[in-house]
Amino acid sequence: MDIAVIAVTNEGEKISQLLKTILDFDFYSKDEVKQFGIKSVTEKCFNKYKAIIFISSTGIAVRAISSFVKSKTTDPAIIVIDNSMKFVISLLSGHIGGANELTMQISKELNAMPIITTATDNLGIVAPDMIAKENDLVIENMKTCKDVAAVLVNGGKVAFKDEKNIIQVPKGYVAYKKNESYEAMVIVGNKESYFEDNNIPVLKLMRRDIILGVGCKKNYDSLKMKNFILKVLKENNINKLSIAQICTVEIKKNEEAIVNLSRELNWPMKIYTIEEIRTIHHKYKGSDFVEKTIGVRAVSEPVVELSGAKLFIEKLTHEGMTLSIGEVSIREEK
Repeated sequence: MDIAVIAVTNEGEKISQLLKTILDFDFYSKDEVKQFGIKSVTEKCFNKYKAIIFISSTGIAVRAISSFVKSKTTDPAIIVIDNSMKFVISLLSGHIGGANELTMQISKELNAMPIITTATDNLGIVAPDMIAKENDLVIENMKTCKDVAAVLVNGGKVAFKDEKNIIQVPKGYVAYKKNESYEAMVIVGNKESYFEDNNIPVLKLMRRDIILGVGCKKNYDSLKMKNFILKVLKENNINKLSIAQICTVEIKKNEEAIVNLSRELNWPMKIYTIEEIRTIHHKYKGSDFVEKTIGVRAVSEPVVELSGAKLFIEKLTHEGMTLSIGEVSIREEK
């Protein structure tokens, strides 16, 4: 974790020396704070680090960060250590940002009292955003996430279902059973739509296990590619947040349509060489023209296989592009 430590007093600087024995961080001294101003230093840190530790009063920290707080999904973890080193306080981004975990780590090493005020933690319940963070899942809707957390805190009955039975039912939830009534539900999977009850909050945590294999003609239209792929995903009930990679061949690594798709939808690109594809391209129905042009008979299906995914939608063609879709196999619990 990229961490900044900001001290505003002599005692704070002494405490920072103790922190160096347990953490790697960039240090901003009281002289820097005095020279540039606490707001300026904090703004720089907010944009650069994943966690900021203030050795100060909570009041100083709150005023310093107040102008820069945006969202619990993007804000850095904010922690405060008081000048007497009695308390370590998780102030902001306790779950997704990791402030609660870092607070516990620091307090243990400094023999200080951890102060964590998130309701689910104090009740011994696993917050839905922590399920996502600990299992590398994508939260589809943060408002629904908050609604589910509120039901948990108020003692409501929240069902939990993992499509692949990988994650055990977290503390505070009950295993989903058909035809039972619930006040909220959490589903882990990769589908766009589930058996949703519109009268209760249903939080979808997306498992990124879908691989797209793409090939296309040179200078393919970006919008045409995007619209076709999204249409296919919708028709097959695949959530776009579940895409782990968009794979293609090396000569297409700078193809604008594929690059734009990767950037716009935050789908990482994975490039395979002609040599890699040539080892398996014979297994798939291909094209003499494609082989003559780039050296292999097919692209979209072989790159899905090379990614380690199991192909479940074979090659689709659309006005000069090809699309294949696979799913990464994950061992299910017995």
